[in-house]
Amino acid sequence: MASADLLQTLGNKYSAEILDATDEPVSAQELSDELGIPIATCYRRIDELTKHDLLELHDNILSDDRRRIKVYRRNVDEVSVDFEEDLTINVEERSEVTNKLDEAWRTLSDG
Repeated sequence: MASADLLQTLGNKYSAEILDATDEPVSAQELSDELGIPIATCYRRIDELTKHDLLELHDNILSDDRRRIKVYRRNVDEVSVDFEEDLTINVEERSEVTNKLDEAWRTLSDG
């Protein structure tokens, strides 16, 4: 992935707020309501962040009215940008321990 493309995605309005709010799984509608983002813009940012592997589709949950709702969670714990020599972006993914615990919890809750 090109560093400039990733930097542009991170610089888009609402991208940082969405990443900050998705430490735990959350739906696009919840993000829109919580952050005051128009829903269409929210979906565009989710698509961009997912394309760059910063956000992931975590699950499809069943709502109270029996509809499937996609919930998203950030895939990273840290993003750093270095301009000293060449543009370098370092992305620290969520820890494997966090992902494994989360997967185990999801498996238990489905059963």
